[in-house]
Amino acid sequence: MLPSDPVTERTIRVGFVGAGKNTRSRHIPGFQNLPGVELVAVANRSRESGERVAREFGIARVYAHWRDLVRAGDVDAVCIGTWPYMHCEITLAALEHGKHVLCEARMAMNAAEGRSMLYAARRARHLVAQLVPAPHTLEVDATLQALVAEGYAGEVLAVELQATQGRFVDPDEPMHWRHDASLSGLNTLNMGIWYEAMMRWLGPARRVMATTKIAVPRRRDAGGVWREVTVPDHVDILATLRRGAVAHLRFSTVTALAPASEVWIFGTDGTLRLEADARRLWGGRRGDRELREIAIPAEQRIGWRVEEEFVNAIRGREKVLRTTFEDGARYMEFTEAVARSAALGQAIDVADL
Repeated sequence: MLPSDPVTERTIRVGFVGAGKNTRSRHIPGFQNLPGVELVAVANRSRESGERVAREFGIARVYAHWRDLVRAGDVDAVCIGTWPYMHCEITLAALEHGKHVLCEARMAMNAAEGRSMLYAARRARHLVAQLVPAPHTLEVDATLQALVAEGYAGEVLAVELQATQGRFVDPDEPMHWRHDASLSGLNTLNMGIWYEAMMRWLGPARRVMATTKIAVPRRRDAGGVWREVTVPDHVDILATLRRGAVAHLRFSTVTALAPASEVWIFGTDGTLRLEADARRLWGGRRGDRELREIAIPAEQRIGWRVEEEFVNAIRGREKVLRTTFEDGARYMEFTEAVARSAALGQAIDVADL
């Protein structure tokens, strides 16, 4: 039976904890476009910023502290749009107070927090707990997953993934929260969201060996204070997947003029190539001389429907697929294994749930 509660057939009242760019550009408009959904409250980093968001989007009430929002009796679901350092605490509190949870990507600070969130969601099975997926592969996921499952490539032997956010290093660029492990945890660049997608196609990793690079060790924060950069700008990973393939994964912001992000999947009978930015898929099988573009059926170009999926899950109309807390906990286990491998200089097993 799908999760449901007394709000199944009446208005679902949503509160927002954190109202950054993604919340304002995607989540709030996404919920506003759905029938039977009311935006009732917001708690941002300051009351003043919360009031600006409330005025812009017509949200009825502003809280100075997020704990008051998750305790509110007229809030049915909480959308968490903070930086990762608050995801676990807010999620646990929201579930404890009987709220459905939609949490922003980069599930948690580390694997222990990811597991805590997962276990809390399992204890509250009558509530929906969903993570925001990254949009970069949504339109090709279903087709690529089906091709691999149907044996287009045969037995998958090797995977090459390069996720390029590359540009020349700017030592004067100010400190960003993604540079600070006290705010972002062990999440390095867009590694977790790519691994989440890769798991859908190829399953999880079993073992990793990683090396990382911090290009600029110190940066000035918004107040002009020099701060230590604690999150890598570049990571290279060699991984063994549980299904037997080997993978080379590279995530970087320093690979200026590098080719666009892409994934190659090499198998005994075929090769698949994903052009991530263009949302295009290519393939070739034994006997072919070159890759040819693979058409993605319109019905498989799912695209962004995160808020719709969340609301439908609350109403008992569908199950959460993009993304479950189980998958989030798995990418946090991978993230932690990569960080440990880089720190220790040795291969690390990826814990299984």
